[in-house]
Amino acid sequence: MDLFNYHRRESSVVHIGALDMGGDNPVRIQSMTTTSTDDTEGSVAQAERIIKAGGELVRLTTQGVKEAENLKNINAGIRRDGFSTPLVADVHFNPRVADVAARYAEKVRINPGNYVDPARKFVKHDYTDEEYASELKKIEERLVPFLDICKENHTAIRIGVNHGSLSDRIRNRYGDTPEGIVESCMEFLRICKKHDFGDVVISIKSSNTVVMVRSVRLLVDTMDKEDMHYPLHLGVTEAGEGEDGRIKSAVGIGALLADGIGDTIRVSLTEEPEAEIPVARHLVDYIDRKAGHQLIPAETYEGFDWLRPERRTTKPVDNIGGGNVPVVMVSENADNAARDEDASKADYIYVGSNLPKERKEGKRYVVDYQLYVQADDKSQLYPIFPVTAMPFVSMVQAKLKFLVLQFGTPADEYLACLKTHPEIVVVCVSNHQNRLGSQRALVHEMMIAGVENPVVFAQMYRLNDAEEFQLEAAADMGALMIDGLCDGIWLMNDGDIAPSTIEGTAFGILQAGRLRTSKTEYISCPGCGRTLYDLRDTIKRIHEATKDMKGLKIGIMGCIVNGPGEMADADYGYVGAGPGKISLYKGKECVEHNIPEGEAVERLLRLIKTDRPEMASAPCLSRCCMPFPTCSCLCFIM
Repeated sequence: MDLFNYHRRESSVVHIGALDMGGDNPVRIQSMTTTSTDDTEGSVAQAERIIKAGGELVRLTTQGVKEAENLKNINAGIRRDGFSTPLVADVHFNPRVADVAARYAEKVRINPGNYVDPARKFVKHDYTDEEYASELKKIEERLVPFLDICKENHTAIRIGVNHGSLSDRIRNRYGDTPEGIVESCMEFLRICKKHDFGDVVISIKSSNTVVMVRSVRLLVDTMDKEDMHYPLHLGVTEAGEGEDGRIKSAVGIGALLADGIGDTIRVSLTEEPEAEIPVARHLVDYIDRKAGHQLIPAETYEGFDWLRPERRTTKPVDNIGGGNVPVVMVSENADNAARDEDASKADYIYVGSNLPKERKEGKRYVVDYQLYVQADDKSQLYPIFPVTAMPFVSMVQAKLKFLVLQFGTPADEYLACLKTHPEIVVVCVSNHQNRLGSQRALVHEMMIAGVENPVVFAQMYRLNDAEEFQLEAAADMGALMIDGLCDGIWLMNDGDIAPSTIEGTAFGILQAGRLRTSKTEYISCPGCGRTLYDLRDTIKRIHEATKDMKGLKIGIMGCIVNGPGEMADADYGYVGAGPGKISLYKGKECVEHNIPEGEAVERLLRLIKTDRPEMASAPCLSRCCMPFPTCSCLCFIM
């Protein structure tokens, strides 16, 4: 793996109806309908909205044989309207449905976790080698007839592994690990290869960006060792909505695309499906700008493991590096920096060459080193040095100093400076076409030299659109965080974007990378034809009632396909169990089953309040202004 120079991973070409994927083809954009597949006209209309927005594949759920058979009518309706876009059938739990769907859709997605293996019960069972081999034989016996149907009908397949739906068999042998996720996929790929079926696309998804990226990296490595080169579908499942869903998706998908991995993507947002398309399009186009960049002549630190990275060892400088969570730095003018102390939550505020008129208690201000030298009162001030001022570093006394560096700075000079001055925190910048490769290169150069100064990654943009800013910043930071290189993040923008948005994006990126929690996190699915309640309205109500519960993870899932598994990463879960029925989870454990939908949100909040009294101070959303533990009204869920 070339960590520093961008090029697309070489993959085989898969034929999906009139669409080719993999090889030299562009990264394909797709989405999934939320309509019932029984609803022909509704599904056709929504599929066409996705297509008109730029979607190149459209996926539909097929719960049963009846829905699979209706794909024939939906496909005919779309072709009638002049569209050749391939349809993908999404199949869970019933292999017979996949057999039927393969006759009417251009691609069929099957989930290894529930294709043959029984439904997950999260039970402990130690399989003998003989028992395990027997289960693999069952999979092959069932999968081969399906592959024959696909060959006959020129239907492609997607082997789509979801972290949340790993079988008990896999979990018991491999644990809830990237290795288990990869093996779940490889079992099916080996059968495809053995039986000469090549029109295969693979996906590994998780709501946890770290698990998702590490699993895909491991899958690529494993496939290469077994001479497999199938194209890859990327996505962060259950990413959520709004800026959180976009940032989370860009961190995970962007980290892989930036390493040249990925042939098709879906950005899973709890919004209308067509809203996913421009987000995915911008992300792909942004990463594609790296192509053809000037060579980065860097060397990989031999102790770095791309497949299983650990956080880089650093010596802490004040609250940066070591075992500290990554810090957030922001740029503000002196007047803004002196505003109400609650306005900015950043750890460090850069004010340049102008001191704030009033220094707010607890705030840390970063100033140009010349100003620091001249200041009579140096309390709460920390100097920052451009690389050209490196000779002056030793002349300035401060317990914490910042030094701006980029790859290409003469190594002998800056490395000697860092070794002499452990109080320096490196601010790593880049104006290279492939900024990820360039920033990686500097840190690897430091690691090879054995220096342990912390590193803050500074990213500069010139954007006026907040969503574009969020996507690009998250994509640039994804791999750096997952590689374990990040001790801080400093986002800057020369454009018309509010400082609060820039700061919020930085905190959101760190949370999406599982490095620092600053707010409530929601693991919410985008919805599909399996969803059995009003998902978006429910999410809105839960958001409003829990948004101040910092550090809490809440899963909001439309059905049980991925629910319990994905919610293993959540503290509490809200899952559709049947028409008008909801089940509540604490971690993986179902604690309330088949609750009437009208009572479910209130009972979820009651569960949280009872289980975590410290969360009980969240305000009631009514006009009564009382904390909800003591409020007798139910208006906070309305």
